[in-house]
Amino acid sequence: MSAKLNRQRLIKEILGSKIVSSQEELAQLLSERNVYATQATLSRDFAELGVIRTVTEKGIRYIMNSDEAGKQISKLIGYEIISIDHNESLIVLRTLAGRAQGVAHFIDRLNRKEILGTVGGDDTVLIIPDKSQSIEIIIEFIKNLMSTNQY
Repeated sequence: MSAKLNRQRLIKEILGSKIVSSQEELAQLLSERNVYATQATLSRDFAELGVIRTVTEKGIRYIMNSDEAGKQISKLIGYEIISIDHNESLIVLRTLAGRAQGVAHFIDRLNRKEILGTVGGDDTVLIIPDKSQSIEIIIEFIKNLMSTNQY
């Protein structure tokens, strides 16, 4: 088994059996099993495995993505978006500081046909629609994400 496959198997095993709240903690747990990984490597593994960070009653933890996890992250994304603006060709989202890349990644993973792609900065996400007629559909979708998370 390759080192990558072994590491990813261990990540799944650890996340399935322990509460892990940081990549540093996971790196330590892996090193106890003689598997060493940098934060960048863990980030790539998380993306490939569908690992997400979520809030539970016991605090923040990393979990394997599932339908329920997807619902939880969708709620968080709605909280992180502050505003939506657009012109005739592009959509701009303002997010909480440091959260634009996470929001952009979430939107990309939805694989909506109306969205060609996103670019995430620190607090701004640029959404590129497939055509100008899709802008209203995308904005409505984003507003629904935001409004379903309001009290």
